[in-house]
Amino acid sequence: MDKIEIFQLIKKLCEAFGPSGFEDEVRDLIIKEMERYVDELKIDRWGNIIGVKYGKGIGKFMIAAHMDEIGLIIDNIDRHGFLRFRQIGGWSELSLIGQRVVIKCRDGKKVRGVIGVKPPHVTPSGEERKAPEIKDMFIDIGASSDKEVREKYNIDIGCVAILDREVVMLNEDVITGKAFDNRVGVAIMLTSLKELKSHEVDIYFVATVQEEIGLKGAMMTAERIEPDAAIALDTTIASDVPGIPEREQVIKLGKGPAIKVMDGGRAGMFISHSVLREYLINIAKEENIPYQLEVLLGGTTDATAIAVRRGGIPAITISTPARYVHSPIEVINLNDVVNAIKLLTKAIEKANTKLIENLREKKLK
Repeated sequence: MDKIEIFQLIKKLCEAFGPSGFEDEVRDLIIKEMERYVDELKIDRWGNIIGVKYGKGIGKFMIAAHMDEIGLIIDNIDRHGFLRFRQIGGWSELSLIGQRVVIKCRDGKKVRGVIGVKPPHVTPSGEERKAPEIKDMFIDIGASSDKEVREKYNIDIGCVAILDREVVMLNEDVITGKAFDNRVGVAIMLTSLKELKSHEVDIYFVATVQEEIGLKGAMMTAERIEPDAAIALDTTIASDVPGIPEREQVIKLGKGPAIKVMDGGRAGMFISHSVLREYLINIAKEENIPYQLEVLLGGTTDATAIAVRRGGIPAITISTPARYVHSPIEVINLNDVVNAIKLLTKAIEKANTKLIENLREKKLK
């Protein structure tokens, strides 16, 4: 695996337009990358991509990576031509101030704008300055009226935007950009598909939609495929930065992909399937692949949605450590990506009848 080629694939995927519910552009790119390597390729009614590579038919593995990114949706245009917006997915609000955006117009064309807020020097003397919230922000496209926005630029309520950021290298290993969550997972899935030598199980490579707003694509596709097991691919929080106590630095950059043990919040924790967890750990040890074990109190992944479909599907997540998640300047280490590809590829190639039987329901009487 060439790190430069992986970087170029990540760059192409991450710079594509594709917020939740509007994944068309990135979907087209994924299809072009996937179609040569699978035996069947489908797009379901909601836009999930399902590519099937057949083995010996002893069981079905689902590999899921969501293709959507967090974004913004226009919900108001004032008479002076400023656009108000709401979040698609979870942004850190402070990270939005002063950012450039790309808006997809109703005719499919794209317009650039900037996110603005009231200038701090106009705050009345003695009034407490507070951090701006989404409701205080607006997008400025250089228009002077709502009529100009609608008629000249063809922008209306419901048009969506992403942040205007490219993916660049900080050094030969570390890169930064937007939408690593989860175009990096998609890149891992696509590269593993290309690297596969032989496998006994049938593999369903799925690029899911609308993960950032409720894991919806994973629910749909798991119901349809009904796999014996599933591995979700996503990013996770690398909190190895100043100000974070050692114990709270759950996952660190450059120390290998994370094998999920648990994630989620108090209202809905997910614990990965024990058989799959030990399976991935043993493969990492056998193949000398560096890895980390992840217990994350916070977000979750497609594995959570897959696990509770069709009477229960054994599921787990392989995560790529990422600093500054859900911001325009996420940071990852390409060595973690390479090792995630190795771990996933070996997990697919080594899956056999014994593993499948261990994962299936057992009739005791």
